[in-house]
Amino acid sequence: MTQTGALSPVVLALNAAGEATARRIAEALSCPLHGRAGRTGADVTFPDALVHARDLFAAGHAVIGVCASGILIRAVAPLLADKTAEPPVLSVSDDGAVVVPLLGGHRGANRLARQVADALGSVAAVTTAGDVALGVALDEPPVGYALANPEDAKPVMAALLSGGGVRSTGEALFDLPSGDAVDITVTERPDTGGSSRLVYHPMRYALGVGCARDADPEELWQNVEAVLAAADVAPGAIAGVNTLDLKLDEPAMNALAARLDRPLRAFTAQQLAGIEVPTPSDVVRAEVGTPSVAEAAALAASTGDIVHPKRKTAATTVALARAASPITALPGRARGRVSIVSLGPGQSAWRSPEASRMVQEAEELVGYSLYIDLLGPLAAGKPRADFPLGGEEARCRHALERAGEGRNVALICSGDAGIYAMGALVYELLDRDPSDPSALSDAARRVEVIATPGISALQAAAARAGAPLGHDFCAISLSDLLTPREDIVRRLHAAAEGDFVIAFYNPVSRRRRTLLAEARDILLAHRPAETPVLLASSLGRPEEEVRFRRLDALEVDEVDMLTVVLIGSSNSRLTRTGDGLRMFTPRGYARKMAGGDLS
Repeated sequence: MTQTGALSPVVLALNAAGEATARRIAEALSCPLHGRAGRTGADVTFPDALVHARDLFAAGHAVIGVCASGILIRAVAPLLADKTAEPPVLSVSDDGAVVVPLLGGHRGANRLARQVADALGSVAAVTTAGDVALGVALDEPPVGYALANPEDAKPVMAALLSGGGVRSTGEALFDLPSGDAVDITVTERPDTGGSSRLVYHPMRYALGVGCARDADPEELWQNVEAVLAAADVAPGAIAGVNTLDLKLDEPAMNALAARLDRPLRAFTAQQLAGIEVPTPSDVVRAEVGTPSVAEAAALAASTGDIVHPKRKTAATTVALARAASPITALPGRARGRVSIVSLGPGQSAWRSPEASRMVQEAEELVGYSLYIDLLGPLAAGKPRADFPLGGEEARCRHALERAGEGRNVALICSGDAGIYAMGALVYELLDRDPSDPSALSDAARRVEVIATPGISALQAAAARAGAPLGHDFCAISLSDLLTPREDIVRRLHAAAEGDFVIAFYNPVSRRRRTLLAEARDILLAHRPAETPVLLASSLGRPEEEVRFRRLDALEVDEVDMLTVVLIGSSNSRLTRTGDGLRMFTPRGYARKMAGGDLS
């Protein structure tokens, strides 16, 4: 992760002519090199430059392409929305003579371009006005400092470009001409900026916090406000929020860190118990194993001095410590995260930018080997834990336990992880009674779990076929591994009687071949023999196949475990278009219009 928050750069070599330059950049920056398949000798390859650059950009990576600028522009153009959040994109000529920052001036692109140019002994073609005229970017303060009013950086820079000078108060962060056009203030105290005044805070303070189980987030926030006000310290001068590891899953703690926009870090009771504090408590020691949480955590994070001792409310404690210099590296353990990543059918074009970002941010990938392989270059160089098909609980348990050690883990799933997949199992493990021998460790039960949606098999099949889900539909898994056969049959009868369009998941396996035929016969008792059936397999992949059958002609032998079977309702039908047959289920608009009701 770079200082600006963008993920580490990835260098792209599109052809042999620029590969040597790309390798020099990757070596200088200690970052990955990805090369176009068949045209470079890179270990990590990609087939389509536009798609790959777009995926990296969507995931938040700085992209350095040794190629024509137009290629990168065309790749990322559809994704451009917020210049303050988008990662840097740099174009480098094949011979390395010119480095052009195309995007991301607000996220360190110009600094990165100069770094690349220095490594190559070439020229960075920086065009941002402030960087060209003044050599600084006011919205990119040095590491360890925070700009309190970034929205005012633009008018302040405009005043400087018009020939104005700077009146500085506090540390001199930038080498700028003196004058009275604008003010730049560096202070630990609360201060207000404006269109001609920028305020920077050195992040020298560590906030130590403790709270009772399920404490009110607002009570904790008000306690923090009171401590900061008493110490005359700005919220922007806080480097991080620090607590006991048992509190990592407290909503109040996480809400506080989010509100301050600062990292949450935790220490064990053993680590905190060895720190001398102003106000130790035997009650706290008896409860959590350390005589202090708030004060000890603040000291552990700052290696400085307490400037405001523990302040207590009914359910919270807050203390503040100050380091001698800005805190640029936070000790302690982060709250681990499991990102449940839904890939969709597999091809990157159907994968959401959020899913790609979660994969790129992850420190470890966990999943069925085939699913991780579908990530292609996005998985290159990342530690991975591969599990066989059928090892679902082991996958989820491994992901949660690794996250319990403070890691960011991506659990990779095909389709949508919330539909017949890993999502429910993750929460089932988290919900398991701690006294159960198969329960997760305490640390694993405190991790953050987030998920991203994916294109499910039934959605992909429906889109390829036409619009078969235009009216009421349901999904039924025909696997009896986890669901008793009698329950499946009961649901089949109910869906048949309800005249739903039905998507069958897990229709057959090598050992299970009869239930699909039984389902067909149940449905034939309730809908016409000519009811259309869609068989779709390998969706989104080169071997994709979409076939239509009549319900009475559905044969088990032409279905495998990778096939989605979609049975129409009594109203579903096929229509022939210039592109072939399409299946659809009328929504009922024609009847509505015929009846004159257009409300």
